[in-house]
Amino acid sequence: MKLYTRTGDDGTTALFGGQRVAKDALRVEVYGAVDELNAGLGLAITAAANPAHKGLVETLARVQSDLFDLGAHLATPDDTREEVRARLPVFEQATITGLERAIDEATQPVEELRAFILPGGCETAARLHHARTVCRRAERLAVQLADAEPIHPLAVTYLNRLSDLLFALARLANHNESHPETTWQPRRTEG
Repeated sequence: MKLYTRTGDDGTTALFGGQRVAKDALRVEVYGAVDELNAGLGLAITAAANPAHKGLVETLARVQSDLFDLGAHLATPDDTREEVRARLPVFEQATITGLERAIDEATQPVEELRAFILPGGCETAARLHHARTVCRRAERLAVQLADAEPIHPLAVTYLNRLSDLLFALARLANHNESHPETTWQPRRTEG
C-alpha cells in the first residue's frame, strides 16, 4: 500500500464511513488538534526518558492511545452507518476516571499551588505545558463542533480533564527534577 492516495488533492478528506468533507471542516479541525496534541505528547515522552520520571511515560503512553480512540470517534459523524460505528474503540466514563486517578497521584508529592505559575521549567514540564495548551484548543474546537452537530458525549469532558492532568504532570516533572517553578509576578503601575 502506498502512503499517498491522491484522493485529498482536491482539498477534501474522508471521515470514517467514507463521507468526504473539506479539509478545513470543523470536525477535521477538532480531530486534527487532537492529533497535534498526541504528537506533542510524543515529544514530552521523549523528554521524559529520565529515571526521575518513573511512571510518567506510561501515563502519557496510555493517554496517547486514548487520544487515538477519541480521534476515531471525532472522525465518525453521528449519521455514519451502524456497522461502521460498531467497529469504533470503546470510549467510556472509565477512561475519564483513569485521568482523575492519575491527576490525584500526580498532585500528591507536589507542593500545594499557591500562585499562578508560568509554563516552563525542565524540558519535560515545558513540553507538557505546551501540550496542555494544544489540549485546551482541541477542547474549544470540540465545544464548537458539539454546538453544531452531535459528537461523542464524553469528548469535551475528556479533553477538559486531560488538560488538568497535563498541568499536574508538568508540575510533577519539575518536582521530580528539583526544578523550581516560576510564579507569575504581575506588573504593577507605580503611582
